[in-house]
Amino acid sequence: MNYRQLGKTGIMVSEIGLGCEHVDNKDYVDVKAVIDEAFAQGINLFDMLLSAPEVRTNLGKALVGRRDKAIIQGHIGAARKDGQYYLSRDLQECKDAFEDLMARLGTDYIDIGMLHFIDTDEDFDAVFNGEIIEYAKKLKEEGVIKAIGFDTHITSLAKRAVETGLIDVVMFSLNPAFDLLPGDMVLDDMFVKEKLDAAMQNHIDPDRMELYQLCEQKGVAITVMKAYLAGQLLKAEQSPFGFALTPEQCIHYSLTRPGVASAIIGCGTPTEIRQAVAYVNATDAEKDFSEVFSKTFTAQGKCVYCNHCLPCPAYIDIGQVNKYLDLAKATTEIPDTVIAHYKVLPKRAGDCIACGECEKRCPFAVPVIERMQEAKERFGS
Repeated sequence: MNYRQLGKTGIMVSEIGLGCEHVDNKDYVDVKAVIDEAFAQGINLFDMLLSAPEVRTNLGKALVGRRDKAIIQGHIGAARKDGQYYLSRDLQECKDAFEDLMARLGTDYIDIGMLHFIDTDEDFDAVFNGEIIEYAKKLKEEGVIKAIGFDTHITSLAKRAVETGLIDVVMFSLNPAFDLLPGDMVLDDMFVKEKLDAAMQNHIDPDRMELYQLCEQKGVAITVMKAYLAGQLLKAEQSPFGFALTPEQCIHYSLTRPGVASAIIGCGTPTEIRQAVAYVNATDAEKDFSEVFSKTFTAQGKCVYCNHCLPCPAYIDIGQVNKYLDLAKATTEIPDTVIAHYKVLPKRAGDCIACGECEKRCPFAVPVIERMQEAKERFGS
């Protein structure tokens, strides 16, 4: 397993995380088997949205003796009433549900307190102009949570949250199909194939790319949800592309976007975990998602960080150099974090020998040599 820093928090998380929603309604033996397999595969990031007391208790029992090895995303606003989950904006209900989560998990802290499911302007205003954000800030000050998170499917709201300066982590729905959708498309329509097909553009939505770049610049980590589009991308008959993608392609696409720390995959069995973690040992060819866009996407001249250009005889990670160049060009002054990330690359743009092999392999006719020169000028050799 590979690990990445969670934005500016200093926390290290596995590139693949576990979404625990699929262990709901399972008995303890099955829940423990899933958690055991996750740890065995090197997963340390767990998203625990579920509000049902039984599954929270089972997860807590499964974590006994290894709580310190887990990074938990726990949601503020996921409550329960009359035996059913519901979204709450009532401060006391949020407190009760969050304290219940900690008690049943057998812990006195949650690593990431996730402000839950904010998909409307009204919800955003209720949370950020009311008592709930103050509650989250107090939890962080007291060390009950280490970071404040925010989950949404709406690009504009994610940007607003990042710009407040209060958010450390954004949990965002990210996959190749969603990136071709308008950033303000409502959640329900994202899962209706006919509406997906009608709304898909032939270019990455610039607002979504701007969000990823903003997160990278501000040191706000992205944890990815819906990497498989609820499984639709893995089935040819449901995929909006008209053909199936593999888990490796979906995960690699997510992990190559700026700002992303981890792709959180919902798994309900040890087998499903192993299928997701197969990404770690997949070949570059197995991870390659360029086919997705070459068939559906007009991106001539634009790098999508697919690394189809590799191998480079000068050993430059061309996709990473292009990513940092795009981040540098997206702002008037290059953020120190971007400069620092660029400078630690073992080979940089100044090492380019202008052989042109990368340009021959690029599916999108990116002028790589020209961009290497531009990166050299912006960052120095």
